[in-house]
Amino acid sequence: MIEVLVVDDDTRVAQVNAAYVDKVPGFRVAGEAHSAAEALHGIETLPQLDLVLMDHYLPDETGLAVVQEMRRRGHQTDVIMVTAARDISTVQAAMRQGALQYLVKPFAFAGLRAKLEAYAGLRRTLDGGGEAEQAQVDRIFGALSASVEPDLPKGHSPTTAELVRRSLVTAEGPLSAQEIAEETGLSRQTAQRYLKLLERTGRARLTLKYGDAGRPEHRYVWATRA
Repeated sequence: MIEVLVVDDDTRVAQVNAAYVDKVPGFRVAGEAHSAAEALHGIETLPQLDLVLMDHYLPDETGLAVVQEMRRRGHQTDVIMVTAARDISTVQAAMRQGALQYLVKPFAFAGLRAKLEAYAGLRRTLDGGGEAEQAQVDRIFGALSASVEPDLPKGHSPTTAELVRRSLVTAEGPLSAQEIAEETGLSRQTAQRYLKLLERTGRARLTLKYGDAGRPEHRYVWATRA
């Protein structure tokens, strides 16, 4: 499980964000904080903390000041800024201080879910260790891009695209169109059509599985995987 500290000065907003986090498979809320002091205390004391969702406007200090202080203390916990601050200087400062992503309030569950799923994909890519070829480096730097879904052409359903996307994101390995059809209840032809769309837009990668005879089976994997 990816352990998350949710930081927001508004307790109700923190509770909503925490509920969002708990709805995403593979993530668990380790704690909540409502001030810079509480955030630093959580970063210091929570075991196995992986990620901080950091508000910027805190009552005693800014979120970026907290990030700067945690780095000074040697904590390399990952940070995603979740804030209403949208001025370019703050966004630029967040980038320079190592925030992996920046989510502007207000947002719906889908917005945060996309960031968290992309973060999980980045961790899977990095967990392999070793040396990276250019293609893998590109996937690492692109893993937290703002958009994880393609602009759908006419005749394509967002709901169907979401079903196929989630199957790939949560899969432990490459899937065929038939496997996705069985998991989602779609026809094989429909699953294949959306898989090809995801491949064309760079969200999915095509792999080939060779059997004893006949044509190789087309299998797909979400593009942020190693």
